[in-house]
Amino acid sequence: MTIGIGGSTAAIELEKLSDMTTDISPISELEFKSRMVKAQQIMKAENIDAMYLNAGTNLYYFTGTRWYPSERMVGAILTQSGELHYVVPHFEIDSIKLQITIEGEMHGWQEHESPYELTNNVLANLGIKAGTLAVDESTSFFMTNGIQNVNSQLTLIDAKTITATCRGQKSDHEIALLQRAKDMTMIVQKAAARILYDGISTDEVKNFINQAHIKLGAPAGSYFCIVLFGLDTSYPHGVKTPKKLDLNDVVLIDTGCQLHGYNSDITRTYVFGEPSARHREMWQIEKDAQIAAFNAAKIGVPCGDVDVAARNYIAEKGLGPDYETPGCPHRTGHGVGLDIHEWPYLVRSDRTPLAKGMAFSNEPMLVIPGEFGIRLEDHFYMTESGAKWFTEPSYSIDDPFGYEQ
Repeated sequence: MTIGIGGSTAAIELEKLSDMTTDISPISELEFKSRMVKAQQIMKAENIDAMYLNAGTNLYYFTGTRWYPSERMVGAILTQSGELHYVVPHFEIDSIKLQITIEGEMHGWQEHESPYELTNNVLANLGIKAGTLAVDESTSFFMTNGIQNVNSQLTLIDAKTITATCRGQKSDHEIALLQRAKDMTMIVQKAAARILYDGISTDEVKNFINQAHIKLGAPAGSYFCIVLFGLDTSYPHGVKTPKKLDLNDVVLIDTGCQLHGYNSDITRTYVFGEPSARHREMWQIEKDAQIAAFNAAKIGVPCGDVDVAARNYIAEKGLGPDYETPGCPHRTGHGVGLDIHEWPYLVRSDRTPLAKGMAFSNEPMLVIPGEFGIRLEDHFYMTESGAKWFTEPSYSIDDPFGYEQ
């Protein structure tokens, strides 16, 4: 039997877990304000008069205001000079005030009124009648179109130049939150491996993983969870009807949680039983491709070159090429922070230079159609001296968690 796999129960493993979050704090008001200042600096450099932040991640990132996006326009306008104005449904004003970290003037619209007219009036009163408005890239088209139709003199542009630039490079506090979330999920991964037994269902494993995350201090439990056995592992994001675990099946578990909004996302793949020669060969190629990507991650190198390094290694082993299978059918990795997938991306077309504070998944998954899949996913972040792992990669197919290293 693979080392560290099976031999325990969910009850025993849950009893071992305790809250890991008591000594780490959420983002402070001071840090939210510093983000707004950085956004203003970019707006000045790019001659952008104001930015519209829609309900969701970007609104929270800059203002600390948590609200869900819907068909009703909820957002904030941040000007180049630093003024902050909220545009919200009138009946939600009191509720939204409870969610606000950075105060700003509140502008409410009634149900029969146009929030786009109100947005335009707010901008006009700020002296922005024909300037450039950067619109949060997550804003629904109908809202962007509504703003444009009200005032064709406004030049609307994608706010990604501001949002991605700010969010892409994490502060030390953000890195610490990401680190702790990943530490928590790594413990959950080890515990989940120990509860496996012949015939266990994927739902049973998922339920345990959710409970384990809660016990470690993630109130919402698992942010997501993929558990696959055997042939099902060759489908990267799962199948309609998952199979139960059989002896000598490949096991793929991909899961994560959120800590004060920051995400973990770790995948482990191993064999429940004795790996075959084919398992060993593909598992080692996957591990070495992941290391090739990590070694290519250096300050100033384009993000896409990290993807190329992994993909070239896989092709050298006779797999692929490019996105063909057997091989790696998707990008090598993604940025991670308040969103589980965010910019920049480790994909050939992304030429963003790697910079201090950027954080990424590293997961050049191998798919062998009709047989199995191998995904080893760990995250790293960029320091002044290069890439640093949040979590150490799997050690070997026989000892994936390194118990005998």
